[in-house]
Amino acid sequence: MNYYDTLIAVADDCPVTAGAEPPLRGGRKTVAVLQYEMLAEGTERLTQEDVLFLSWLRRQPRADEITEAETAALRAEFFSRDQPCLRTSPLPKTYGFGLLFDADGVVSLCPMESDEYRRIVGGAGDVRVVAAMRSARRR
Repeated sequence: MNYYDTLIAVADDCPVTAGAEPPLRGGRKTVAVLQYEMLAEGTERLTQEDVLFLSWLRRQPRADEITEAETAALRAEFFSRDQPCLRTSPLPKTYGFGLLFDADGVVSLCPMESDEYRRIVGGAGDVRVVAAMRSARRR
């Protein structure tokens, strides 16, 4: 389920022109905020599966009390069902961040205004480019 040497490019209908930090909603962390925090810190080497699972897990009641064994069981249960990939993440759909995966499948934020983003989208290098899902249907 992970991507390798791939950039998930910002959606065509993304409403921003530069990467923007997602806001809290009603004082609570949204999926966008959780994913942004995980990737902006850059302290962990996370794959797509890690980001999807951890953003789900951290929204669960008493997530900070879940043991390592329970986390492993929850992860197995989580991935026993099909999960949407990060092409559906609000980061490339709404907040202007491409998601760049290296050869090991580790993901990092790549702001749409950055030179690196423009270079990759322009076809430089060996990175495959796939578009994020659009927020609205085409008419």
